[in-house]
Amino acid sequence: MIGPALVVIPLAAALVVRGRVGWLEGDSVRLWSTLFVSITVQALPFLALGVVLSGLIAAFVSPAMVERFVPKRPVFAVPAAGVAGLALPGCECGSVPIAGRLIGAGTPPAAALTFLLAAPAINPVVLVSTAVAFPGDRMIVLARFLASFVAAMAVGAWWARRGSDQRLDVTDHDHEAANRFLRFTESASRDLIHAGGYLVVGAAAAATLQLVIPRSALDVVADNELLSIALMAGLAVLLSICSEADAFVAAGLPQFSLTSRLVFLVVGPVIDLKLLAMQSGVFGRRFAMVFAPVTLLVAVACAVFFGQVLL
Repeated sequence: MIGPALVVIPLAAALVVRGRVGWLEGDSVRLWSTLFVSITVQALPFLALGVVLSGLIAAFVSPAMVERFVPKRPVFAVPAAGVAGLALPGCECGSVPIAGRLIGAGTPPAAALTFLLAAPAINPVVLVSTAVAFPGDRMIVLARFLASFVAAMAVGAWWARRGSDQRLDVTDHDHEAANRFLRFTESASRDLIHAGGYLVVGAAAAATLQLVIPRSALDVVADNELLSIALMAGLAVLLSICSEADAFVAAGLPQFSLTSRLVFLVVGPVIDLKLLAMQSGVFGRRFAMVFAPVTLLVAVACAVFFGQVLL
């Protein structure tokens, strides 16, 4: 109940004082509200669809079922896990515990980590939402798919080269209900609260950037490709937006190049603050401190490469 209250209470308070506080009626506030609402409303259907599908997967697709299709040898398991990520749409919030359970069931760690990175980044819901958010730049969908898939495969291959017999100490905090319907409702409601909250924060940040920061300052950063890439990568990590909705936030920053916005779309689903916390909790802090920087660098490199080639 605390999560929804953090959103509902400020909105209710704003409605109550709206007529008494002059600055809430200003043109700037109305423009901010328009930007914020447009980003949020466009993203909500895809967020809801992603949450429902993620809940269905949690309820009906067990790690044992995924493991059945993943070869035991890492050289074959890594690409198979990447393809499984394409076929099983899910939020990044759910991919971490699923990867943990896969490793606990005997799946090679490199394959489970490839699935962890691929599933929230290249699934059909994410690709369709990206196409809707960028109707005039459809190549960004292909660029996002290729950059995210190659990044997941590269990180998985890197982990496999560290030693195929290397095991991870997995701490399972995901206590699932025995009833599939309860499992679905618990998973979907948890993801909705988490992902919805981050969507609100991301939409508010995008709208605020457009209004609070002078346009000349934004243009200076946007005109410098290296600064743009660094800023968008940093925003992706800090804002922690769900992958089903992040394309609409990126589309709300049109002054930045497509390549820098592609960096935002590729980095966010594989490493952000909430994922860092979840990975630390499931796999251990030592793992996260090694895995996160490598993932970030690989994701940025892949996004820049495919952005330059395709966009």
